[in-house]
Amino acid sequence: MTKRATKIIAAVIALAALGIGARAMLPARPAAPAAPAATAAAAPATLEFLPQEIVSAEPVELRQVLRLSGSLNAVDLASVKARVGGEVREVLVREGESVRAGQVVVRIDATEYEARVAQARGNLNNARAQLEIAAKTRDNNLALVERGFISKNALDNSTSQFAGAKASVDAAQGALDLVQKSLNDTVIRAPIAGLVSARLVQPGEKVAPDSKLIDIVNLQKMELEAGVPAADVARVAIGQPVELGVEGLPERFEGRVARINPATQAGSRSVPVYIRVANPQNLLRAGMFAEARLTLASKADVLALPQSALRKDGSGAYVFVIADGKIERRAVTLGASGLAGDEFRTEIASGLQVGMQVIRTDMGNLRPGTPVRVVTAAAAPN
Repeated sequence: MTKRATKIIAAVIALAALGIGARAMLPARPAAPAAPAATAAAAPATLEFLPQEIVSAEPVELRQVLRLSGSLNAVDLASVKARVGGEVREVLVREGESVRAGQVVVRIDATEYEARVAQARGNLNNARAQLEIAAKTRDNNLALVERGFISKNALDNSTSQFAGAKASVDAAQGALDLVQKSLNDTVIRAPIAGLVSARLVQPGEKVAPDSKLIDIVNLQKMELEAGVPAADVARVAIGQPVELGVEGLPERFEGRVARINPATQAGSRSVPVYIRVANPQNLLRAGMFAEARLTLASKADVLALPQSALRKDGSGAYVFVIADGKIERRAVTLGASGLAGDEFRTEIASGLQVGMQVIRTDMGNLRPGTPVRVVTAAAAPN
C-alpha cells in the first residue's frame, strides 16, 4: 500500500470519530406527551344580566295614542279698546299684573265730555220749562173751550205745542244720556279677570275711538290647537283624554278634546282639534309649544312587552325567558301595540304567564339551556 492511500484512510477514520463524538454531546430530545384518549366536553359559561336587562311580564294599561303638536292659547282673552277719543290721563296697570273684572285700568281726559254733559243738561232743563208752559196753556185752553170762550182750533194749537215741547224734552234727555255715556267711557275697566299681557298706550298720548289700549289674558283655562290628519279624525271624539308635555316644563298636563273644527286647514288638509287644559297654577303661558298624546283607545290588564324583547323567525314570534336559572325559548302570540306609560309595547295574547322574567335584549349569544345569573350594577364586572 502506498503512502498516499494510507493517509486517505487515516483521514476518513478521523472524520468518522469526530461525528460520533458530536452526536454523543447533543442533549436528548424530550419524549412527546401522550395524546389524551378523549377531549372533555366544555361546560357552557354562565351569562350575567343586569336588572334593567330583564323585564317582568306584568299586567299594564295599553293605550293606542295619536301624537299631536301645536301652540297653547288662552281660552279667555280680551283686547281693551278706547270707546271715545281723547288724551290718556292714566294707565293704571303694567304687563304681568293681575286685574279683576271691572277694575279701572285706563282713564281718558274727561274735560270735554263733562262740558258736553253740562250743556246737554241745560238743554234738558230748558225743554222741561217749555213743556211746563205748554202743559199749562193746554189745560187753560181746555177749560176755556168747555166754557165756550175760545174755539176748538185754539185748543188744538195748544195741544200741538204741548206735544212738541214733550218731544223736545225726550230729545234733550236722549242727548244727555249720550254724552253722559261718553263721559262714563273715559273710565275704562277690565272686562275679564286675568293678567295684563300688553300695554299699548302711555299717559299723554291721544287715542281715537276703537284704539287698542291693553291686552288681558286669563291663564286658568288653556287650549291647544293641533291638526289631526284627515285619515285619523274619525277616531277622535269630544271628551277623549290627552296627555301634554310642554317645552321647558318637567311636568305633564292632562287635557281633554273640547272641540273639533268642521273644516280642514288650507294646505295641510288636516282638521284642527282643540284640547282644553286646566292651568290652576299659571304654569302654562300663551304661545308655548306642546306635544300631546291623544288616547284613541285603551285596554287594561294586558300582558305587554317592549319591542326589543320580541323576536321573530319563520315559525313565528318568540321570547327568551329565564326559567329555573336557565334560558328558555317561548313561542308567543302577539296582539295590539300601544303605549304603556312612556314605553311602546306589544300585547302578548298567549305564551306567557304573569311574573315571568323575559330577557329584554338579545346580544347574539342567547342559547336555550344556558345558565343565567342576574347581578346588581355594583357586582357587574368592568
